[in-house]
Amino acid sequence: MRFPSLPRPRSLAAQLFAMQAVLIAVVVAGYALFTYVSDQRQAEDAATRQASAVARSIADSPSVRSAIHTPAPTRELQPYALQVMRDANVDFVTIMNPSGIRWTHPDEKQIGKRFLGHIGPAQHGRTFTETYTGTLGASVRAVTPVQENGRVIGLVSAGIKVEAISERVQDQVTALFGVAGGTLLLGAVGTYVINARLRRHTHGMNATELSRMHDYHQAALHAVREGLLMLDGQYRVALINDGGRELLGVGEEKDVIGTSVADLGLPTPLTGALLSSQPRVDEVHLTASRVLVVNTSPVSGGERRGTVVTLRDVTELQSLMGELDSERGFTQALRSQAHEAANRLHTVVSLIELGRAREAVEFATAELELAQALTDQVVAAVSEPVLAALLLGKTAQANERGVELVVSADSRLDDGLLPSGLSARDLVTVLGNLIDNAVDAAQGSVGAGVTVTAYASAAELVLRVSDTGPGVDPAHADLVFQRGFSTKPAGPGGRGLGLALVRQAVTRLDGTLTVAESEEADGAEFEVRLPLRTSVGGGG
Repeated sequence: MRFPSLPRPRSLAAQLFAMQAVLIAVVVAGYALFTYVSDQRQAEDAATRQASAVARSIADSPSVRSAIHTPAPTRELQPYALQVMRDANVDFVTIMNPSGIRWTHPDEKQIGKRFLGHIGPAQHGRTFTETYTGTLGASVRAVTPVQENGRVIGLVSAGIKVEAISERVQDQVTALFGVAGGTLLLGAVGTYVINARLRRHTHGMNATELSRMHDYHQAALHAVREGLLMLDGQYRVALINDGGRELLGVGEEKDVIGTSVADLGLPTPLTGALLSSQPRVDEVHLTASRVLVVNTSPVSGGERRGTVVTLRDVTELQSLMGELDSERGFTQALRSQAHEAANRLHTVVSLIELGRAREAVEFATAELELAQALTDQVVAAVSEPVLAALLLGKTAQANERGVELVVSADSRLDDGLLPSGLSARDLVTVLGNLIDNAVDAAQGSVGAGVTVTAYASAAELVLRVSDTGPGVDPAHADLVFQRGFSTKPAGPGGRGLGLALVRQAVTRLDGTLTVAESEEADGAEFEVRLPLRTSVGGGG
């Protein structure tokens, strides 16, 4: 059974169009009504002034006074009154004696009869106006006295019919409503065009749907753990969620909306990626304390409208990958050592089979003493288990690549000396990447070697790695720590990340990282100093 679907509420654009159309219609109708009433009043005022002017001009005419003194005033005044009516565009002119008996009238049958209307004020020498219904219908009229030597010798009334006034106003109102109709039509067309554009921008959604979408938008924005950043066409921050603030180091107390990306204080490579007009896919960038995977996608709709940026924190993942690389290196070293051990064992067996037992014992003893000496050297200098294991593994790796890795005699790092705040993962990241970088630089050089020094004083831990490689150009002393910088060809996984991770870890631990020319060779020497936040005297 199908239920009839309820009609969908009109879109926001349609609602605004209806509201604006009604508003324009009400405004235009109100203006038209106001204008009609105003024009009616103005027309009546104009008619009153016109009638008063005509009546006064007739009363002041010397010929009218002369005609009044004749035995038959009508004979001269009637033609004169008719002529004035035509010239002054009034509906009637009536000249009468002081008692109100007509001498003139547009209808000659009314001559000699009493004037219909009030004449009292005029009989006392005053001009007045009124609206009165006489023989010609309702009219706006003025009555004024004809005076001679201060004596009233006659009265003059001039008037315009109300019907004629209404006709004048009607013509004006007709033109007014034409203009009003045109205004309403123009307003409706303009409103339709504007709302059609609004309908495109709102995708035809009504106010309830827009409000619901905003609520969903806000909920999703704060629920997403990954960083989300939206930039406008001028690369200013238009929107940022909680994850984005955390990953970029922008606190809640700082309002960054409307701030340019260049003013956020981000590392230069990351700022360049955000300001790029080209999309970026899974790019790795480093901040002061995090490793971020950055993706950018431009928003366009015929023109560039902005950029959507997603940020993923892979700091922990990168550390685990570093540890995995170390473990993989250890495994490869063990595999190589196992292969070498097998070769040596075959040599011993062959010597025994040849009856050279004494030489076999000497050969096996020498190999055992060499391996034990290497282990004793590392453990005696660095008994801290994590670093000792790292150095043993890296020594084997370096040996496989033809590089001799030695621990200097100045090294002294006992077990239990390092505080709990200095994690083994950070030490592996720092020392492991420095050794890998040194081995890469020393490989292929004359007397290829890497020297590692590790010791702790009362206040800090010092890690120093030097190599026999080509060294570091002083002009590149700071660039070598930036992600992506390398003097070697890029491999499958890219170059230039190891030293950047070292600097990030050192910065996070409030330490210092420097590079200089090695004193013992022509290569480079990297030195890390990490503060010990707790007393180092408890290690014994």
